[in-house]
Amino acid sequence: MPIKSSLLTVSLVLLMLLLTALSLTIGAERINLAAAFSSIFSGDSIDAIILREVRLPRTLIAITAGATLGLCGAAMQGLFRNPLASPGLVGSSAGAALGAVSVLYFGAQALHPQMVPLAGMTGSLLATSLVYVLAGRDSNVTTLILSGVAINALATATMSLLLNLAPSPFALRELVLWTLGDLSDRSLTDFYVMVPVTILGWLLLVGTGRKLDALTLGERAAQSLGVNPSRLRWHILLAVSLAVGACVATTGMIGFIGLVVPHLLRPFVGYEPRRLLLVSALGGACMLLAADIGVRIIPTETALKVGVLTSLVGAPFFLHLILRSRKDGYR
Repeated sequence: MPIKSSLLTVSLVLLMLLLTALSLTIGAERINLAAAFSSIFSGDSIDAIILREVRLPRTLIAITAGATLGLCGAAMQGLFRNPLASPGLVGSSAGAALGAVSVLYFGAQALHPQMVPLAGMTGSLLATSLVYVLAGRDSNVTTLILSGVAINALATATMSLLLNLAPSPFALRELVLWTLGDLSDRSLTDFYVMVPVTILGWLLLVGTGRKLDALTLGERAAQSLGVNPSRLRWHILLAVSLAVGACVATTGMIGFIGLVVPHLLRPFVGYEPRRLLLVSALGGACMLLAADIGVRIIPTETALKVGVLTSLVGAPFFLHLILRSRKDGYR
């Protein structure tokens, strides 16, 4: 049942603030959060160092990456008018992963500490550019999706080749663990590198909501309302490529948030793409924060990666979508 967007937005903001506080509090060491914040950038206390160097970067990256995946998932589903579309559909995630894995494979991260995220962002843009060249500027949705699938397959195959040819078991472990998706061992510098490109992608999505609403009526009807479907497609794909590429380059591959969150929230906003964008961003931030808290409190011998947990939650949900689509179709 649709509910007021303002009420849903406020509820999600409050949930995000609660999860943020928990994320900053929960960890192997208990800290005095108030005292740590009071001296976070000037003090040398253990609490301040843990907050500044470990928990604050992890939390900020979780909020930004989760919001990006949720927002871009909603945008892609609105663009393709398909609730099974995801941010990585046109190769941005796989391209970013390939760029980062290539740097790790050749050891180029020793040249500069931020080589991995920068290579990931470059890989995302290159993958999207290849989709553009392969599909053509005025391609239809089917051609675009097929081009994205082809580029995804190529990037995934190349990553598999690099993993297969890893020079040592230690290098193989590093490559594999990165692809699982992780928020640990990240610094504020990683956040500062990620956030400008991510925000640029967000800004490019501002104002696309009404055009996505028009697109739900069909491309011909949207054109009669002044929307250029081809231009809108590439506008959104560029935004998604920038935002998702920057996040994947920093966190590794974290799946299913862009698929699950928009689908869960869509009924509450009356199935309107415009109203879904903001709430999906907030919902994505909440889901990734909750998953990151989960990997810290679930007792395992080896630290659980956050991308593994989101996949364990998202895969059964994906199967549920398929079964339900067979029963009554999608709205």
